[in-house]
Amino acid sequence: MKEIIKSYLLSSVLLLAFLSAWACSSDKESEPNNPVPVVKTLTANVNHIDFQNAGNESNVSITTNTKAWTISSSDASWIQLSQNSGISGTTTVKITALANTSNATRTAVITISSTEVSSVQVSVSQEGITPVVNLYPSYNTNPVVADATGMSSSALQLAAKMKLGWNIGNTMEAIGGETAWGNPKVTKALIDLVKANGFNAIRIPCSWNQNLANATTAQIKTEWLDRVKEVVQYCVDNDMYVIVNIHWDGGWLENNCTEAQKEANNAKQKAFWEQIATHLRGFDEHLLFASANEPNVENATQMAVLTSYHQTFIDAVRSTGGKNAYRNLIVQGPSTDIEKTNKLMTTLPTDKVANRMMAEVHYYTPYQFCLMDKDANWGKMFYYWGANYHSTTDVTRNSSWGEEADLDKFFVSMKTQFVDKGIPVILGEFGAIRRDLTGDALTLHLNSRAYFLKYVVKQAKANGLIPFYWDAGNLGVNTMSLFNRSNNTVYDSQALNALLDGLK
Repeated sequence: MKEIIKSYLLSSVLLLAFLSAWACSSDKESEPNNPVPVVKTLTANVNHIDFQNAGNESNVSITTNTKAWTISSSDASWIQLSQNSGISGTTTVKITALANTSNATRTAVITISSTEVSSVQVSVSQEGITPVVNLYPSYNTNPVVADATGMSSSALQLAAKMKLGWNIGNTMEAIGGETAWGNPKVTKALIDLVKANGFNAIRIPCSWNQNLANATTAQIKTEWLDRVKEVVQYCVDNDMYVIVNIHWDGGWLENNCTEAQKEANNAKQKAFWEQIATHLRGFDEHLLFASANEPNVENATQMAVLTSYHQTFIDAVRSTGGKNAYRNLIVQGPSTDIEKTNKLMTTLPTDKVANRMMAEVHYYTPYQFCLMDKDANWGKMFYYWGANYHSTTDVTRNSSWGEEADLDKFFVSMKTQFVDKGIPVILGEFGAIRRDLTGDALTLHLNSRAYFLKYVVKQAKANGLIPFYWDAGNLGVNTMSLFNRSNNTVYDSQALNALLDGLK
């Protein structure tokens, strides 16, 4: 009996063990699978990009298994991204750096971010242009603290105050001295006359290279700096705005926008503007500086050199401090030609002071009407301009291009390219010569010329261009003078009235 009971108990234990094992096995089979968590990643194929100063492009390849990502730059003023977001997978983003026209290397950080993983950064650097070589001693010998007194107007605000300008042509820029090209010395009486006849701005073309005390060191004569300052004072005393530039000046800059002369010309540009800016630093916003006059530029390579000249000008003026830290500055388009400027001047030099830059172009279009004084094998002189001023008897002398529609197109292009972006445009020179005609032909020509002048001023003002009439002071045919400087009287009242009518 005991053996039966013992066998029964053993069987029961084995059965219970079997049932327990089966229960455990069933429980495990009923449990769900526990997959290994997927690791989220976000990577870029580079962590640093070096750009040249001329501006170029580089691609960044972004790979991720996150749902979405964004990309941004710490400095959008010179870094452009082809897109600002993306999704899972591999994406190529184009990074574009604009040209660096300053001497300093600049840096930025590109950040790629996702809400699912840590961000990734790509550092970017871009070299500056080659620093100006110190061929001459520094003339920024006493820089002063920036002074905003009397310098509150931005470029657009100042441009709105400048109504109509006049050039003291063939005088302060005359090679051989102020009177070398037939004009008397500038007097306060002359400036008073100009102001009394409706002008509130003066452009003073100036030469400097011929007025050196020491050519080896590019030191300008103190007496010449004093003389320019005296003429500026005549203008400011009349509450007139005044532009001082480096004009043709023997062509050292204008005729040499080339890589071969870039280093030497930047050195001279720096030396000259440090001296000019320091000497004239005390004037308030009535005084503006202009980098050059009509720099000869035909292509993008030469334009890059010209931009370096403008950059040197801006940096030199700003470095002297005082009111120059805020002064409005003017840079010239290639050859101051509107079409070339529209095509080639796609970037401007940099200025650490915002909204204090203007651009400059000139307007003598069509050349056959404005300046051409003898026929050539490629074309004849035009005597008559404007749809309602063509001759019915001398038809070969009617303008065949460059009339109202062309002028409108040119001026609108400057408005679109500069004015609409907060950069006023100085129409630094314009005019048309008086022809050697008689009788009805002369009357029609003069009426046509008056209409041209009125139309230029009217359309300039309509498009945000500030017109400065060119007056070389000489009288007679093939000239365009408004005033007789020998006796300070009005010489050409018809042309003067036409200019003033354009403001109405």
